[in-house]
Amino acid sequence: MVEDLRLRDPKLAKRIAEKIKQLASREPLIKICHVCGTHEWAITHYGLRSLLPENVEIIPGPGCPVCIVPASEIDEAVQLALDGAVVTCFGDVLRVPGSGMSLLDAKARGADVRVVYSVADAVKMAEGEPGRQFVFFAIGFETTAPSTAVEVFKGPPRNLSFLVSHRLIPPAMRLLVEMRELSLNGFIAPGHVSTVIGLKPYQIFPREYGMPTVIAGFEPLDILFGIYMILKQLRDGEPRLENEYVRAVRPEGNLKALSLMSEVFDVEDGRWRGLGVISASALKLRKEYENYDSRLRLGVKIEHGVDVRPGCRCHLVLIGRIKPPDCPLFMKACTPQSPVGPCMVSSEGTCRIWARAGVRADI
Repeated sequence: MVEDLRLRDPKLAKRIAEKIKQLASREPLIKICHVCGTHEWAITHYGLRSLLPENVEIIPGPGCPVCIVPASEIDEAVQLALDGAVVTCFGDVLRVPGSGMSLLDAKARGADVRVVYSVADAVKMAEGEPGRQFVFFAIGFETTAPSTAVEVFKGPPRNLSFLVSHRLIPPAMRLLVEMRELSLNGFIAPGHVSTVIGLKPYQIFPREYGMPTVIAGFEPLDILFGIYMILKQLRDGEPRLENEYVRAVRPEGNLKALSLMSEVFDVEDGRWRGLGVISASALKLRKEYENYDSRLRLGVKIEHGVDVRPGCRCHLVLIGRIKPPDCPLFMKACTPQSPVGPCMVSSEGTCRIWARAGVRADI
């Protein structure tokens, strides 16, 4: 607790901000990308952008695990629910739009869709009702994939299968850095994901792309330190991978979690909502665990969905091409109470974070 308070010290924050201004004073526009919804929440909630000089811009990448689930996979979950399976999912997924309807819409039509707080909840439900087929809609990045893997590895009840929609963050970062029009100058790597995967998967960014990359925690001073460290690398002309979040992230990551993931999952190409297919960015159950694959067991597979609804600009918000107020629907047709796109649905979605923080459409 004492450490948390120190990491929110306003006097220290101003001192770091002054250092950032000094380093940035001789630079042109500097664009730094983070790929984590929790980072965006902290940046917006604590008003960190207001502490930065005008030529330092922080943009959010596709770091919201709910926002990037393609509509086709929402459609699969909806179809399974309408066909009679009990679909279990995290609460944020419930309102994410599919091509025609969300899981909440399916529930309103009588489908049995249940919110759970963990995979273990789904296991308990399936054990309690052995006469029904249960599906766990497994979304999220490297942070939630291990919890799915452990339940699959333990051997879940025979009436439970998994609709796997896990994605991997480093391949998405690679997509961003290869989009030259974004003109990125540095990455703030996600702290939560890094506690699992460690440092190694990020080494490619400074080594092959010359991109300063800093793993940062989620307190205000964590993020400001991260920005400061990136600016120092730019000043020195020496792109490196650095770990600001040393109190939580080990260089090797969480070896037990990584071992479980490699035991249960294979890596394949994966579709991201609005971004298309990203090479080697998705997880699927390995052949020896195929009996737990909902797509194979229950015969559902939808190849194409409608990711972007008319007028919605979530796909551009996801890669930092535009800010939420640049979307014509922001806080007009699209609000937290009536979201059009997934970025307004999830608590980790940039549009919802900005809307909750009271960011107006005219700035």
